Amino acid sequence: MRRLAPLLPYLRRYRWRVVVGVACILGAAAVGLLAPLLVGRAVDALQREFTAGALSTYAGLLVAVAAVQGVLSYSQRMTLVKLSRDVEYDLRNDYFAHLERLPLDFYQRSYTGDLMARATNDLGAVRMLCGPAIMYGAHTVFVSLGALFFMARIHPRLTLVALCTMPLVAFSTKVFGERIHALFEQVQQRFSDLSTRAQENFAGVRVVRAYAQEGPEADAFAVLNRHYVEGNRRLILWTAAFHPLLQALIGVGFVAVLWYGGVLAQRGAITVGEFVTFNLFLSKLVWPMIAIGWVINLVQRGAASLGRILEILRTEPSVRDEPPLVDLPAVRGEVEMRDLTFAHQAQGAPVLEGLSLRARAGDTVAIVGRTGSGKSTLLSLLPRLINPPPGTLFVDGVDTRRVRVAELRQAIAMVPQESFLFSASIRDNIALGRPEAADPEIEEAARLAGLDEDLAAFPRGLDTLVGERGITLSGGQKQRVALARALLRRPRILILDDCLSAVDTQTEERILRHLRGVFAGRTVFLVSHRISTVREADQILVLERGRLVERGRHDELVAAGGLYADLDRRQKLEEELQAV
Repeated sequence: MRRLAPLLPYLRRYRWRVVVGVACILGAAAVGLLAPLLVGRAVDALQREFTAGALSTYAGLLVAVAAVQGVLSYSQRMTLVKLSRDVEYDLRNDYFAHLERLPLDFYQRSYTGDLMARATNDLGAVRMLCGPAIMYGAHTVFVSLGALFFMARIHPRLTLVALCTMPLVAFSTKVFGERIHALFEQVQQRFSDLSTRAQENFAGVRVVRAYAQEGPEADAFAVLNRHYVEGNRRLILWTAAFHPLLQALIGVGFVAVLWYGGVLAQRGAITVGEFVTFNLFLSKLVWPMIAIGWVINLVQRGAASLGRILEILRTEPSVRDEPPLVDLPAVRGEVEMRDLTFAHQAQGAPVLEGLSLRARAGDTVAIVGRTGSGKSTLLSLLPRLINPPPGTLFVDGVDTRRVRVAELRQAIAMVPQESFLFSASIRDNIALGRPEAADPEIEEAARLAGLDEDLAAFPRGLDTLVGERGITLSGGQKQRVALARALLRRPRILILDDCLSAVDTQTEERILRHLRGVFAGRTVFLVSHRISTVREADQILVLERGRLVERGRHDELVAAGGLYADLDRRQKLEEELQAV
């Protein structure tokens, strides 16, 4: 039961529904227990004197009992099934909201298919735990206790005979329940692996086809699918064996009751009506005893799935508001780094080491360096997509670790290296950061990002749908939509992480001409592999293996003859070779 304790806050929100539902179950069970008593009395009464009036009376009472029981059963189902759906709704919202708060490193070590499986398959199992499991579990308890009470009143020793197989039932339930729980956890994990493989193939279908890997991928999927089916078969084997075993054990109890009860009726220890009543009560125990197995199955599955969901919900976001917090109402855009050293893992090698710099509000800071020098990591620290060490990164003189994450990011817009677009229109993708923006503002942001000519060629302009992840657009078009999205926010700090790498040089120069007006008054951090993109920056930082090896303006760095000058010479040589 400890595994189910985290569900209590969700059930507590609907405590009155739980009370009403359980009350309906109790009422239905109590009314249902009247039927065997009526039948037993009818047998004895009609055995003494058979009259049409007595027969009609008892028949009418049984119909009334069935009608009342039906109404209460309907009410309990409506109440508790709706409760389970509401708990599922709340839990899914909490799950998604928590995923939204988790940092980048969580998604770097987690699989999308696994997260999706927990949000669908596992939540469905938890819903069955909150609805049918509660409903049938409570019904089993109430009917069993009531039936045993009346059976004991008829004849205690006969009741003990009827319960002779109960220890075996309890033992079987324990053994099978534990095995079903373990097998269901394995099945859910295999379903996650299957979902992950499918999701990766759908997202990477271009790569799969380009490398003619349809066959190998189908074979790999078939292997995972076979493992999933085999796991389900083992689970079904144990589940299927559980119910017949319970029925067999219950059947043994019935045989014993028929033999010993018949002897008691012959001796006159009990009447024929009491013998009939006893057997009817015993038959009412059959479904609860069978339902025990089903309920335990649901509980074991739900507990396993709840554990997988809680594994995510209990993952603490590494990037979060950390008191004491400082308000940052009007961001000017001054950025300072003080001896910043950063490693992705506590004991890992530093990705950035000993960085110190100061960017005044309104400066354009360009960052260049070879692949793997730490440029993207440095930019990810600014909006706290990953946490900088305390006391190393400041905005307007305030440590970013002391600023509310939402407040800090509200002042920053970032265009990452890999542009992500949602399955919506170009307009909706641009307006993501400012949904209230007017059409003229969206159109101006698109123009500044160099999208005007492309939009004119699209049949629906800004209302053109881009498909999943922007699949209908080219790489350069996706980058410019992402750039327009950032420009529309009018941030005080603008981060451009090689966001024009997929456009040609002429288009890039045209976009940069538009952006020079946008850059004015804003602090801009610009990463690019093209020297032509960064040459107008107020200061250029050259990174090499996470260390700042050069700093200055374009002319100064070229004259210094270092790494930047070498990059400049190589690019000029490439341009000359392309021009030949």
